[in-house]
Amino acid sequence: MKKINKTIVILLSLSAVWSSCTKYEPLGFAVDKPEKVLAQEDINAYNPLKSYLDKQASPEFKLGVALNMNDYFNKGVLYRLANRNFEEMVMGYEMKHGSIVQADGSLNLSRVEQLITAAQENNMALYGHTLCWHSGQNATYLNKLIAPVVIPGSGGPALAGHALKMSNPSVVNAWEAQTAYDITPTEVGKEYVLKIVARGSKTGNIGIDLQSTSNYTGDNMGSLALTTGYKEYELKVTATAARNRFIINFGQYDGTIFIDKVVLTKTGSSTNLIANSDFENNIDGWFGWGNNSSRAQSANGEGYGSPGGSTIEKTPAEKEAILTKALETFIAGMLEKTKGYIKSWDVVNEPMSDWPDQYALKTGIGKTDLADDEFYWQDYLGKDYAIKAFQFARKYGNTNDLLFINDYGLEGGGNKCKGLIAYVSYIESKGAKVDGIGTQMHIDINTNKDNIVNMFTLLAATGKFIKVSELDIGLGTGIKTTNATAEMYQKQADLYKFVVEKYLEIIPKNKQYGITIWSPLDSPDQENSFWRRGEPIGLWTEGFVRKPAYQAVAEALQVKK
Repeated sequence: MKKINKTIVILLSLSAVWSSCTKYEPLGFAVDKPEKVLAQEDINAYNPLKSYLDKQASPEFKLGVALNMNDYFNKGVLYRLANRNFEEMVMGYEMKHGSIVQADGSLNLSRVEQLITAAQENNMALYGHTLCWHSGQNATYLNKLIAPVVIPGSGGPALAGHALKMSNPSVVNAWEAQTAYDITPTEVGKEYVLKIVARGSKTGNIGIDLQSTSNYTGDNMGSLALTTGYKEYELKVTATAARNRFIINFGQYDGTIFIDKVVLTKTGSSTNLIANSDFENNIDGWFGWGNNSSRAQSANGEGYGSPGGSTIEKTPAEKEAILTKALETFIAGMLEKTKGYIKSWDVVNEPMSDWPDQYALKTGIGKTDLADDEFYWQDYLGKDYAIKAFQFARKYGNTNDLLFINDYGLEGGGNKCKGLIAYVSYIESKGAKVDGIGTQMHIDINTNKDNIVNMFTLLAATGKFIKVSELDIGLGTGIKTTNATAEMYQKQADLYKFVVEKYLEIIPKNKQYGITIWSPLDSPDQENSFWRRGEPIGLWTEGFVRKPAYQAVAEALQVKK
């Protein structure tokens, strides 16, 4: 509270230059009370913002605030301000893909768990933001997943590599699709080690056996969990009899398999029981059987380690499968950890193009200046990427979770709002349910009010829950706190009041999810200020003093719904 007291002292010290309308005696003698002090006293007399909510009229309405975790964990002034004035909070960054997904693809959710505990202690609801976006992603990890397979060469001139290629059109019993190779018989009681390189046209499992052709009994070495990129595997088994055949069982895998660099040795020996392991010239000695399998054949140019090396690009279908799984893994992990407390989510964030076609999706194709955290899921999964995201969110979350799609610039007067509504209709036509639409509204005092009314009217007509998801209002392009005037602050207050009143007026009461103040305080003019740096966009100053905008929001919330 020290910052508040200092600000008040400053206000009092300037009394000699302000006009007055009443008397007060701070030092034992009467002086004129400045009008600015009176105005501030009026603002300070208002109750906490959430006290003005009419829950009976709009039971789903949440007055929210955006914070970062440390500001809440520190339990300082901002922590108390949030708990006192708001009933829901959202994290600006710390629940996004880039914050959660680690370099190896694992999810670090320890701070999210800590946040849930802190929110529960204060009966503060949490809004999930966000499950699928083009920014704030661990793009390094995602790009690595779909990167070409680079096969190191072994020196010498570049030659076309070869691999063993096997195809299976449909799932049957494992043994109904096999490829085998006769080997030097194993010794009973000895351990054998298989080193093998393989990939598949999709993920899945194939089995490896050592078999006796005399009675068709065998020792199972285990399975290979195939990925769409070449991977090295190592399996071990102790022979229980003399086994003279190496068998690959792939009846349970419906796809195409590539095998290379097969080395089967007895522990302690370097002799390979499979002589034709490199497949550089042919695949003589390999054969396949089973009604469901194609005969093993050579795959030219597919070799894992041809002398000159090679690069194998993943196909669009392979990339789509890999990234769909990555998206599912992230959403499943987030929701399984948070669904005990979080009941509403921005599932898809900012999908729509800004220009020229606002009915189209954003794309990173052709961009030469992608940020380190920028990754466009839609460029790989197509128009249905949002369908997948909503389906995963519905699958792994709570049955009655409210799932939103969210975008900015819907109040701009163009077709972006109509484009987003059309995309919602498309998503639902494919069987995924969208519960609500969020409009961000990062605006300024020059924003056209008629466009705001038109946006709310369009959104209200959808029948969806509507949320003002990230409201903040600046003073105009580039205008910072140091250049702000009293007139500008009044225009800011007027527009805050207008937005809240029109939302409450136009959006049906039973579809009002709420309004989130994206920046409760004015943004500091510092290098580490990443959002509207130096702009006085908040309801409070940087020193936690209520602004006219606070009063405006309080008065707007009191309007009968």
